[in-house]
Amino acid sequence: MFNSTFSIPRMRTVIIADWLPTFGGAEHVVATLHRMYPDAPIFTTVARRGRLPELSHADIRLSRLQFPFSILRTHTVLLPWMPRAVESMDLRGSDLIFSSSHAVGKGVIPPSDAVHICYCHTPVRYGWEMEDAYLKDFRVPRLLTPMVRNMLMRLRRWDMTAADRVDVFIANSRTTQERIRRIYGRESVVIHPPVGERMFGAKIDDRRPQDRAYFLALGRLVPYKRFDLLVATANRLRLPLKIAGTGSDFKRLKKLAGPTVDMLGFIPDESLPKLYAQARAFLFPQIEDAGVAALEAMACGTPVIALGKGGALDTVAEGATGVFFSEQSEASLTSAINDYAKIHWNPAEIRAHAEQFREQHFRSNIRSVVDRALQQYGKAHVMPAV
Repeated sequence: MFNSTFSIPRMRTVIIADWLPTFGGAEHVVATLHRMYPDAPIFTTVARRGRLPELSHADIRLSRLQFPFSILRTHTVLLPWMPRAVESMDLRGSDLIFSSSHAVGKGVIPPSDAVHICYCHTPVRYGWEMEDAYLKDFRVPRLLTPMVRNMLMRLRRWDMTAADRVDVFIANSRTTQERIRRIYGRESVVIHPPVGERMFGAKIDDRRPQDRAYFLALGRLVPYKRFDLLVATANRLRLPLKIAGTGSDFKRLKKLAGPTVDMLGFIPDESLPKLYAQARAFLFPQIEDAGVAALEAMACGTPVIALGKGGALDTVAEGATGVFFSEQSEASLTSAINDYAKIHWNPAEIRAHAEQFREQHFRSNIRSVVDRALQQYGKAHVMPAV
């Protein structure tokens, strides 16, 4: 059940999330930490429990922003008030604080004797590197643009202060590690996000990937992820393409889609392994901090055609589990598709490559970081991970 209070009697470990309105890559990390520390409450600004199946039994504790969120049904407009909301979380009595953060979660104010470990998905993306994309993605009216830019500037200033409240940073990729070093002046250890066990249970399609029915793309449909590039390329080459996901760009993409492009909308988690396994290749045109979806595709034995930037460089082995294209253009993507068609892919080897990103390895790496942090900061007694 949701609990509106932030007190944590007799609790020693807590988990912090930015917000929990949907279940995606960052939320999967929160769910994995919850399985490791099942008695730890999860503190967050706003949430929709109905969309969080893996956290259905978690003790989720919400800020005062939950009430306006329940009316507005969107968390993005509440961003200006979120720093204050996380700072108001009462974490007294905690020894170990995990924040899974790509925005405000790391800004909690920990007790002076607590250890704060932040699993950083990226420094605040829209604050530091994607301000123009934020204005475009959320269709900010021109009249309001100066006000929003000022809000993002204040968020950057606060974010620098918030970073100082973290004892140990974990980065989800080398790309994020570089950003943490450049923006916060802090070092971090890289632990890639976990791939769910369900993906490794999928039956590998024995056909050559090139002989399967369709190409696949999946994710939150917003302009900066460049699904429009995939649609334009599929239209021109008449490639069978399925795009799964929802978002602000769904209607525009559906209008652009030609007869060979199928916009699937929301796909439940239990249907994803089969969808991945039967794809010719997984198309990944965006710059992602880590890119769990590409890892999930590989776990199902499907090669990846990815933009050669960001987290994909950590996880895709060129020529063995996928191919890269160099720029977000139809010509570059088409060249990579042609290269893909010439390669003899081994689905079993692709899955074997993905094995190193299984949840069990993530857990082991997290435990090692926790052990070192607790030794460094003199903590002897916290809830053991399971």
